[in-house]
Amino acid sequence: MILSSLLSAFTLVRDGDTGLFNIIGLSLFVSGIGTGIAALIGMPLGAWVALTRSRTRPILIVFLNACMGLPPVVVGLVIYLLLSRSGPLGSLGWLFTPKAMIIAQAILIAPIIAALTRQVIEDAHAEYRDWFASLHLSTLRTVSTLLFDCRFSLLTALLAGFGRAIAEVGAVMIVGGNINGFTRVMTTSIALETSKGDLPLALALGVILIAIVFALNAIAHAIKSYAARTYG
Repeated sequence: MILSSLLSAFTLVRDGDTGLFNIIGLSLFVSGIGTGIAALIGMPLGAWVALTRSRTRPILIVFLNACMGLPPVVVGLVIYLLLSRSGPLGSLGWLFTPKAMIIAQAILIAPIIAALTRQVIEDAHAEYRDWFASLHLSTLRTVSTLLFDCRFSLLTALLAGFGRAIAEVGAVMIVGGNINGFTRVMTTSIALETSKGDLPLALALGVILIAIVFALNAIAHAIKSYAARTYG
C-alpha cells in the first residue's frame, strides 16, 4: 500500500498535476508574504530591544521569547473573531481568504524573527559598541547599520520564520477554511487528504514540502558561506 501510494505520488509530481501545483503555489505565496510582513515588523523590533537600556528590557525579552510559542489555534481563533461578520473587522470581508491566512502567519512568526534578530544584533553590538559610541550615532542609525551588517546572519531568522509559516496548519485552517482552489495550502491538504485516505496526494505534498525546506536551507547555507569567504 505504501509503495503504491509513493508511486502514485511520484506520478502526480511527474505529470505536473494542476491541483497539486496550485496548492504549492498558494502555500509559497501566503508563507512568503507572511514572512515578509513579519520580517518588516520583527527585525526592527528585535534590533531595538537588543539596543534599548530601559527598565522594561527584561520584560520585553521574556515577552518575545514567550510569544515564540504562541499556540497557532489560539491565534487563529482570535483572528477569526476579529474578522467574523460580528467582529470589529468583519466589514473587510477577509475571513476565509488568503489575506486572513497571511495575517495569522505574520502574527505567529513575527515574535520568532524578533527574538532571533535580538540575539544576533545584541552579539554584534557588543563587538562594535565602542565604535558606535565614538561616532555618536543615533539609535535609528545604529539599528539600520547593524541590520545591514548582520544581513547574512539574519537569514537564519528568516528561514526559521518561513519554516514555521509554511508548516502551519491550525491557524490557517481556522481563518482560511481550507477551501478547495482558494485557501487550501499544503499542510491543510495533507491533513484533509490523509483523513480521506488519499495517500498519494498527501505524500506528494509532504515530499515537496520537505524538499522546499531543504532547498531553502541549502541556498541560505551557500549564501552564508559565500559571505564568509568574501567579507571574512
